[in-house]
Amino acid sequence: MPMTGLDDVLPPRPYPAAIYTGSTGEATATIRRASTPPEVVYPSGNSCEYLARGEDTGGHFGLLKWNFGGAPGQSEPHLHRTFSESFFLLSGSIQFFDGTSWSDAAPGDFVHVPPGGVHGYQNVSGAPASMLVLFTPGAPREAYFESLRAMAEGSLALTDDEKASFFIAHDNVFV
Repeated sequence: MPMTGLDDVLPPRPYPAAIYTGSTGEATATIRRASTPPEVVYPSGNSCEYLARGEDTGGHFGLLKWNFGGAPGQSEPHLHRTFSESFFLLSGSIQFFDGTSWSDAAPGDFVHVPPGGVHGYQNVSGAPASMLVLFTPGAPREAYFESLRAMAEGSLALTDDEKASFFIAHDNVFV
């Protein structure tokens, strides 16, 4: 359909309220170089790169790059009550669980999970794969991933009750 006037190009709904109200802009952009090593490396060879921490985005979002190493691995089906989670597969092959069934995903595939949505992912091939993971709002997920590494390394030993409390505190509800 051809655009014929201003009404055709106006947004279909209003933008959110202004966060920045200055008039000249600010030099506040950040750059993370591709050469920056991952912040968290697991014994399995998986790793996690913090691209944007929730604390650095004013709590608006958190963004990380999850890298699967050379071993199969998975996240059991679970849900989050306080944030949505979105995944964009960059490389390799991953299976995603949508609350009903597992399906294969290829580079360029995108998965969005609203709060309360049951989901999981797994790398059954064992070949390297990587994906972007977006959390909105920007939950403090870094302590979660770092604690999982400490548990995998054996430097953090929790009882079953402590593990249950850990997962609840980090809004991971396994189903």
